[in-house]
Order: sequence, then structure tokens, then C-alpha cells
Amino acid sequence: MKDVLYEQDFYAWSGKQAALLREGRLSEADIGNIAEEIESMGKTEKRELVSRLRVLMLHLLKWRFQPERQGASWRTSIMTQRLDITDHLEDNPSLKSQMDDVIARAYKGALLDAIGETGLPAKTFPQYCPWPFAAMTDADFWPK
Repeated sequence: MKDVLYEQDFYAWSGKQAALLREGRLSEADIGNIAEEIESMGKTEKRELVSRLRVLMLHLLKWRFQPERQGASWRTSIMTQRLDITDHLEDNPSLKSQMDDVIARAYKGALLDAIGETGLPAKTFPQYCPWPFAAMTDADFWPK
């Protein structure tokens, strides 16, 4: 049975559900919506990884294909994303098993962004991610 509060005031609903779970009153908890919210949280973690990889790949592509424009902001973005990706995977190690899918999804977006931001023709860039994950997140990797 769905709790009406879920639709009307999510903040109040979440506080109520947390209290019910802590008190062991599972029969009163809105189990269906709790399960949906937990699944949604997991999907959010995957989207976060895709998003960070997309930004990293975008800047690696620009670094590689616009060497004359390399600068501190691209370098900082690359280093920041590497650190944040590493931290995110430490917090969510099971995402490593989905890395092929995550990289493919992130690269599609990074490729579109690179075409748009650089003004270079699409054929300039590889159709698929040209670097392994280990290289992209290696502090010493700077594509040439």
C-alpha cells in the first residue's frame, strides 16, 4: 500500500519511513516506494560515474586533437575528474563490473561534446573510446 505522503511531501515521507525502519516497524513502512527509491539511488551512482567520465573524455579528446589550446583549465579538469572518478569507485566498487557499458555511454556524450566545442569535423575523432580506463585515470597519461 502506497503512502499518500510520498506524493505530497517527499521530505516528510522519507523522514517517516526512516523512523519506521529504525524502530523495526516494517509492516507500517511503505516498502514498495522505499525499494524504488533505493534502486533510484543506485542508478544515480552509475549516472554520476558516466557524467564524470564524459567530462574526463571530453577534455582528453580536446587535449589530443587541439594541442595548441591546451591550458591550465583543461589540465585541472582532467586531474579533478580523475580524482573524483577514483573516489567514486572506491565508494561504489561494484560499478567496476559495469565499466565497459559506462565507458561506451560516456564516450558517446563526450564525442558529441567534443564535436560541438571544438568545431572540428566528426571524422576527426575516433568512433569509439581510444583509451583504456586505466590510462584515462592514470595521472601520467596525457594523450598525444
